[in-house]
Amino acid sequence: MIDQLLDLAELLGAFAGGAFGAALGPLPAFIFTGFMVIAGEASTLADPNAVAITDNVAFGPPFSPAISFGGGVAATAYAARKGYMDTGFDYHEAKNIAYALGTKPDVLAVGGAFGILGYWLQTFSGQLALPYDPIAMGVVLSALFHRLILGYSIIGKVRGSGIFDMTPFEREERRAVTDGGEAEAAESAAAGVADRLAVEPWLPHQYKWGHVAMIGLAAGILGGYVAISTGRPFLAFGISAATLVFLNCGVEKIPVTHHMTLPAGTAALAVTQTGDGALAGMGLAGGLLVAGVFGILCALFGEAFQRVFYAHADTHWDPPAAAIVFGTFLIAVLYFAGVFPDAVWVPTL
Repeated sequence: MIDQLLDLAELLGAFAGGAFGAALGPLPAFIFTGFMVIAGEASTLADPNAVAITDNVAFGPPFSPAISFGGGVAATAYAARKGYMDTGFDYHEAKNIAYALGTKPDVLAVGGAFGILGYWLQTFSGQLALPYDPIAMGVVLSALFHRLILGYSIIGKVRGSGIFDMTPFEREERRAVTDGGEAEAAESAAAGVADRLAVEPWLPHQYKWGHVAMIGLAAGILGGYVAISTGRPFLAFGISAATLVFLNCGVEKIPVTHHMTLPAGTAALAVTQTGDGALAGMGLAGGLLVAGVFGILCALFGEAFQRVFYAHADTHWDPPAAAIVFGTFLIAVLYFAGVFPDAVWVPTL
């Protein structure tokens, strides 16, 4: 493991990936990963031996989300802390993951450093075969580290009647800026200037429980159908990620679904395989039902995560990554329990 963690070529690739994610912006970098996954899965369907694009490029240095997206998110938090961002974003500037940070050397260096951290986190989980998606866990832990290292609160100050309460957002309640970084923001806070929403939901168009469950059901079934039809668990994930190009371009109400389609597609593939599991050998319809359930569960978990770790805080902590960790861990648990005959690609050793 140590040799891989210290592999110079991989570390250089991870540094470049993190810096690239900072330069493009975290969300554009992730969208690019989605297109690379589509290309990789298409090439594998054409030639089963062609795994280089998906495994080595889209999910390895330099474009793994744990590296490019995680590095870009950390660089965005750093740039906001330094006062480099003044975009008029509705939330804290450190949450503006659609914004390209350009070529400022210190910002790119932070992105590169967190790219290396993301590579280490991903590799550590992968080498130990821990029972969840190592890339998604890398994204989750990278965000925790950037908050600790850059001096941001882990959860933030909870407003409203509780940590899950989104009604202050619905009432458009506002509060004084409390960056803790920029002099201008400190002056605004001292003056009591209310120029920030009291509660900031991750997706203003996708936070109501019923709405989240419904899109989870639809996206889960879609992910299951794509996975069963092609035998590729990552293709629907790539499609979901690529659709975010419209969200990045400002099209309203585009849903975020990659945390639904990936676990759902994986679960669908698991139950349609033969073996000793209680749900082994299910047909297409049964697999799609399981996929729909996983889509709902992961959608709701992502929403719960954003209410705890995003809505009251100052930086982006990715709810989809957390939901993918949850969903893939659940698949592993069901495999260990003898319910699923296989865990597909989720590590179980």
